[in-house]
Amino acid sequence: MAKLSVDKALLKAKSHAKKGEIEEAQKLYQAVLQAFPKNKRAQQGLAALSKPKQPAATQGPPQETINQLLNLYNQGQLTTAIEQANTLTAQYPETFIVWNILGAAHNGLGETFEASEAFKKVTVLNPNYADGFNNLGVTLKDQGKLEEAIEAYNKALAIKPDNAEAYNNMGTALKEQGKLEEAIEAYNKSLAIKPDYAEAYYNMGNALKEQGKLEEAIEAYNKSLAIKPDYAEAYNNMGTALKEQGKLEEAIEAYNKALAIKPDYAEAYNNMGTALKDQGKLEEAMEAYKKAVSLNPDFSEANYNYSFCYNLKGELRKGLELAEWRMKKVEPTARLPRTDFIWDGHKCLSGKSFFVYEEQGLGDIIQFCRYLPLLEQKGAKVTFKVKSKLHKLLKTLESDALITDQFPDEEQIDFEAPLMSLPHLFGTDLETIPATNAYLYADHDRTKTWGERFSTDKFKIGICWQGSKTKVDIGRSFSLSIFEGLSNAPNVELISLHKGEGESQIEGISFDLTTLGDAFDNGDDAFIDTAAVMMKCDLIITSDTAVAHLAGALGCQTWVALKHVPDWRWMLHRPDSPWYPTMTLYRQKVSGDWDCVFDAINRDLRILLDQSG
Repeated sequence: MAKLSVDKALLKAKSHAKKGEIEEAQKLYQAVLQAFPKNKRAQQGLAALSKPKQPAATQGPPQETINQLLNLYNQGQLTTAIEQANTLTAQYPETFIVWNILGAAHNGLGETFEASEAFKKVTVLNPNYADGFNNLGVTLKDQGKLEEAIEAYNKALAIKPDNAEAYNNMGTALKEQGKLEEAIEAYNKSLAIKPDYAEAYYNMGNALKEQGKLEEAIEAYNKSLAIKPDYAEAYNNMGTALKEQGKLEEAIEAYNKALAIKPDYAEAYNNMGTALKDQGKLEEAMEAYKKAVSLNPDFSEANYNYSFCYNLKGELRKGLELAEWRMKKVEPTARLPRTDFIWDGHKCLSGKSFFVYEEQGLGDIIQFCRYLPLLEQKGAKVTFKVKSKLHKLLKTLESDALITDQFPDEEQIDFEAPLMSLPHLFGTDLETIPATNAYLYADHDRTKTWGERFSTDKFKIGICWQGSKTKVDIGRSFSLSIFEGLSNAPNVELISLHKGEGESQIEGISFDLTTLGDAFDNGDDAFIDTAAVMMKCDLIITSDTAVAHLAGALGCQTWVALKHVPDWRWMLHRPDSPWYPTMTLYRQKVSGDWDCVFDAINRDLRILLDQSG
């Protein structure tokens, strides 16, 4: 047998063996060995054919079967893919790729636990499969197991250091941990490997936005869109960054672009509604919220935001009803009352124990504590759980409510509700707001002590210019220097009621301002000194902060400077507040224009001074 014919015979034998045609392969190997008994290739080929066949359980399924499974997954037939994958894993338990498809299908249905179990099996069967660890990390992150997710991503990167997707996913997990700098570093590593990775730029934009680096965030979104022009989510989040910059028209333009790409994008309609509301275009805002809710009836954020428009219009019954959605938001501002303790506003309360729990800010607590006596008027025994620093102030409320910082045992409760649900439960509208000149009171001895520090012959004005530096305060605060014009009014003494953020501005002013020293409200009880000083003031002028609510609750003459579209409780256009009879509201005519507001305040102050003699 010639060399050429031997090689052909061996190749043909190998081909028969691959096809499972064992007898034909054996004949060819034996023919070669008959002519060349020492031919190694023929000996090895024949020996391999003689080995016992492996059990079916350790073999993989045919490639065609795997391709069919992948097609089911890619076509979105996830339930069928899971059924078939389960059958295959029972038949071929060692085939990691089937487990991987099974995990992906479970993940596609939101079944993250089942997905992670499948991906864990992948990593056991093939510890060198980077995508298995990356996929596992995704499902662990979705379960909130962020440390485990990051560990999985690190394993993926140890196997495959140039895995851009794993760096991107790790960045997302780090962002959710609040480790924004580390997240941005991970996104940068992802982009160094894959410079055209639109999702990594998008995620970086989200992290930068959360850091408050809005211009850099917008730049990242634009880079993402340059790579992927139909990236609706990038337009949406860029719109939010622009809105936070106060660029409302540009924000709305971005939301419109998102909706042009994705017409059923409920989140973009919701965000557009908020931008339109901030422009004062309430009807257009309501249309946007309505569209968002029509696309997703259970969209809590959109339903809650919708409430602001009704409340700003003074339609409190509808607005307060919609505000109940705040308890179903992704980040709820209050917990829902437990099912067994829900009060519907109608059940008899006589002799019943009613547990009310605080929510949101100090100003909200001061404004809505007025509803506790209304529960008592219906015969309820009220317990109010609230932060201890407000106890002393709230105990001046004309109420027998137990003020505590503890949760009562369940057997001590008949009904419960968060504080800011009470206006809704009482069916509050403009005519039925429980408004009296004063419902909280300053300590008599403190009022006398503080009063001894002030002159008796001057018109004393307590002032506050800034709240806490949170997103809620955006647009509400103004510079202390804007009070300079008021300081020039005859026989006026300005007294700082300000504590915390913005207090450092006092060092930079060039007009007289009475400050109250380090001891002012420096104890465990909030606002007790502020309340006492207010009672010695002839007028309070303040931004929209808890100080405004305290002054109104004490019945002090109070002027509040408001941004163009203020918080819902101040409504629009009216110069008074139905919540506080002694309050006057001064509103921006144009967003950001405080000069106009203080021109009006200055004018009215001089009229008031003339009237006071």
